[in-house]
Amino acid sequence: MDRDAIERELLAWMRDEPGRRDDARFEHLALALFAFQFRANAPYGRFCAARGATPDRVGSWREIPAVPTGAFKELPLRCFPAERSVHVFRTSGTALARRGELALDTLELYEASLAPSFESFLLPDLAPGERLPMLVLAPAPAEAPDSSLSHMFGVMLERRGAPGSGWFVREGRLDTDALLEAARGAATSTSKLLLCGTAFAFVHWLETLEGRERLSLPAGTRVMETGGFKGRARELPRERLYAWIHDRLGVPPERCVNQYGMTELASQFYDSVLREPGGRRRKLAPAWTRVLLVEPESGKEVREGEVGAIRIVDLANTGSVLAIATADLGRRVGDGFEVLGREAGAEARGCSIAADEMLRA
Repeated sequence: MDRDAIERELLAWMRDEPGRRDDARFEHLALALFAFQFRANAPYGRFCAARGATPDRVGSWREIPAVPTGAFKELPLRCFPAERSVHVFRTSGTALARRGELALDTLELYEASLAPSFESFLLPDLAPGERLPMLVLAPAPAEAPDSSLSHMFGVMLERRGAPGSGWFVREGRLDTDALLEAARGAATSTSKLLLCGTAFAFVHWLETLEGRERLSLPAGTRVMETGGFKGRARELPRERLYAWIHDRLGVPPERCVNQYGMTELASQFYDSVLREPGGRRRKLAPAWTRVLLVEPESGKEVREGEVGAIRIVDLANTGSVLAIATADLGRRVGDGFEVLGREAGAEARGCSIAADEMLRA
């Protein structure tokens, strides 16, 4: 099965039945995609061969070797020539730090994957095609063309954003005054509103509101935050961030959604709280992804409730690597999972081993 055929099936799944989990369909496509990537992505093929994992030996998606995210900083992990790249997303970092890269030769599948999850977990109360104002605490794609987060927000703002939507990180800084003015306007002119951005951008805005103003945003407001505090001197537990958002913006914690995503993946994972009000908060996965929680050293899957390293198989990663070892720790919760933090040293250690195997002749 070639890549074009795989992508046609995936696009039909995302377009026609995005909410339907189909284990047989997933297994079929995962094994076909692994066989293609083993051949087309030479570094990944060497990585798998070093583990004895070849297409004739791998019989389940659970057996597909997962590449550490750090390997994307070391080698070009793509299934096509560099000159066919139409877009490159890069991980966050300074100009001097080595950054991971995800090269794409098409954006069609990438965008087809992100939209249904965004709509299902952030806009479940909206009618199909209904729009709402989106206030984005992130730079616009034109200002940050290599940011996968800005690209996602750009796609969704164009698709579901109403008049009054806008970008509020400009030239590297959060325009707190313009954001406050837009939020004030929304408080009087709309019943539904989406605030979305990085966790640290929310912290920065909330700090400016302390001792200055307390907003009462519409009851239909929802907040999406992502990214945590990686690379920041200050950290804030998510519960405290949500309590602060409630205090300053009037949005209760049960309307705050964390997104778990990364540059190396085409798909994202969201908290369940808006789609399942009153249910236990957990991350839910798109139908074309699978999440494994494993013992970091052995790779053996852990039981529900036990802590394990998060591995993700994402069929939307057709042009790179479908199986990713994240270096994050998590715990299985029913049909979803919780993210608990980073596994100390795992990314650097795993990346070193992976790069050595990928570079062997």
